[in-house]
Amino acid sequence: MMINDLTAAERRVWEAFPLGAEVDFGSVDLGTTEDEDGADGSGWGPGRTVRSRVLRALLLTAPQQEGEVAALKIEGARITGRLELKYATVDSVVRLSGCHFDEVPDFSGAQFTYLNLSKSVLPGLRSARIRVDGGLRLTGCRFRGPVSLTGAQISGTLFMERAEFTASGDEPALRLNQAEIGEELCAPGLRADGEVRIGGAHVAGAVDLKRARLHRPGGTALSAETLVTESDVVLRHADVRGRIELRGARVGGWLELSYARLSNPGGTALRVSSCVISELWLRKGPPVEGDLNMRRAQIEGLFLEPEMLPDTVLLNGLTYTSLIPHEPAQRRLPMLERDEEAYLPYSYEQLTAAYRRIGDEDAARRVQLAKQRRRRATLRWYGRLWGYAQDATVGYGFRPLWAAVWLLSLLAVGSVAYSVRPPSPLKADEAPTFNAVFYTLDLLLPIIDFGQERAYAPVGWAQWLSYVLVITGWILATTVVTGVTRTVSRQ
Repeated sequence: MMINDLTAAERRVWEAFPLGAEVDFGSVDLGTTEDEDGADGSGWGPGRTVRSRVLRALLLTAPQQEGEVAALKIEGARITGRLELKYATVDSVVRLSGCHFDEVPDFSGAQFTYLNLSKSVLPGLRSARIRVDGGLRLTGCRFRGPVSLTGAQISGTLFMERAEFTASGDEPALRLNQAEIGEELCAPGLRADGEVRIGGAHVAGAVDLKRARLHRPGGTALSAETLVTESDVVLRHADVRGRIELRGARVGGWLELSYARLSNPGGTALRVSSCVISELWLRKGPPVEGDLNMRRAQIEGLFLEPEMLPDTVLLNGLTYTSLIPHEPAQRRLPMLERDEEAYLPYSYEQLTAAYRRIGDEDAARRVQLAKQRRRRATLRWYGRLWGYAQDATVGYGFRPLWAAVWLLSLLAVGSVAYSVRPPSPLKADEAPTFNAVFYTLDLLLPIIDFGQERAYAPVGWAQWLSYVLVITGWILATTVVTGVTRTVSRQ
């Protein structure tokens, strides 16, 4: 199709296309002041204006020149009208960089060899189910409306460094859900005022969102449910105001949130429930504002600094192999206590196992003691009473040394007391010689029998002391046996 009413600017483009030559409207003096009006191109005049139907005619019907590789390469043009290439097959390289589009281009279902819109300003972009055999470059683009790349198939890398996306109403600023990206999603410095959706996408390489600014306060800023990536998801130094939703994602490498600010007060700031992640890094940033949901996640290495934890951490079903950096148990236990659900023994067992893998048995015992104390709050009054007794005496069997201290203390008290006021023998001619120390041991140790307890009967306050010693002895013996049983079962 030949267009007969080409302007001077359009003729330059028409003649350059068969040769694959670049037309740079920003590098020459076009002789009019209006061409420089408006840094985003909205005020550029006829000297830098190309109609979209001219570009469509070039890409779909323009003749090729033998021995040359046709390509559409334009820098700094204003493109008027809707550039519609819906379901078209474009064999030529397309590079429209630094351009201003008056209307939303429609590339839905189109097939490109290579597409570059870097540094352009667009009111939006319709590109659902687009296919690009090479890379797609949106580097430095400014989108004033929603961008749809739903179901896109990109064989190479999707470049969106420093791109800016702005939502229109409740619409997402960027849709990449169900997309297939053959290499990487490279978007450091991306800025989005509105939701970014990449749920269900498959990325063969990394998802790079370093220094990204994703703002949708009170809503979902990044929706990546069931995302599958063979490498890392990097949000280092990111500023996210709103919810990060990663439920059911599969991350083959790191999910890195180092130095990131995550803020969604009153809601969930980060949800990685039911995810499978090689390593999760949450460190060196300010405390998370909002809930942290890690229910049912499977994480090989969890790098989690206690300082970043929010007030609510949901851990039910979380499985991890290692927990780093190594911190004392008292620094890790608050994480378990911030779960809004009731007593969850599995969370304590996971933390205990992590300490035992690195040989820190003392920390493991502290976690188990904290577990018993948390469990105590769920019992009836008599169970709580018994729990307090075990805790005070031998720390539920996790501090058996306390039993020796109690025994020696009670032995000293009983020995002195019964030396001052020896009990009367039941049968004076048959009773062995009284020994205050062994009499006290007979009362304290429920199994060992020195023959003193059954031969003598204290009265008055000494009798009440004997009751206390017998009861205390049984408590100590029960808790010590419980502790030994736990130790043997672990072996």
